[in-house]
Amino acid sequence: MALLGVNIDHVATVREARKTNEPDPVWAASLAELGGADGITLHLREDRRHIQERDLHLLSQTVTVKLNLELACAEDVLKIACQAKPFQATLVPERREEVTTEGGLDAAGQGARVGDAVKRLRDAGIVVSLFLDPDPKQIEAAAKMGAEAVELHTGAYAHATAKFAGDEELAALAVAAKHIVDAGLTLHAGHGLTYRNVKPVAAIPKMCELNIGHSIIARAIMVGLEQAVRDMKRLISEPR
Repeated sequence: MALLGVNIDHVATVREARKTNEPDPVWAASLAELGGADGITLHLREDRRHIQERDLHLLSQTVTVKLNLELACAEDVLKIACQAKPFQATLVPERREEVTTEGGLDAAGQGARVGDAVKRLRDAGIVVSLFLDPDPKQIEAAAKMGAEAVELHTGAYAHATAKFAGDEELAALAVAAKHIVDAGLTLHAGHGLTYRNVKPVAAIPKMCELNIGHSIIARAIMVGLEQAVRDMKRLISEPR
């Protein structure tokens, strides 16, 4: 069964809308754990639009499951990551104008920069994953530079399933997943996954980890975060 990493960025987004101290993503992480989350994911962006350094500092002390820090290949956040030492770091692309991360990291085209970030994080004792599109060239680059895992960008699949399609994108994810496993890397996936479309992705052979945020936090507004996490865990664990 794939593990569930709950992304708490959107809790911090609500807090930062008023620049106040609530809702607290640290509290949200505790509730997610009570609901059965196998990991807590957060993205420390360069513009600090949601998660703050204070959050990472406290979460690194309080989270009892895997802590997965998403970050760009930028000096300031790399330095913070190496000091905080989360269990895992996931390198992602980042643009100031985007609402959320769109598209995978260009590991093949920015090999030197990404490779240096991978080395720095691994030297600090952190497991490194790369957030990539389902492209064999990108997966090959990730394996060559020493990444230990690849998180497949499921955005195209998510957009298609919102229109009641998605078979073609799911097939592409399955092919890419085999490339990842054959390269000796751990298989992760995430971006745009919801309660309606998660099961086929969770059923891809050797799927180890799914990172999901927006859909879980959206449901949590209605039913509470513990229940929202339990509902997603149940879907991931059920046969397709």
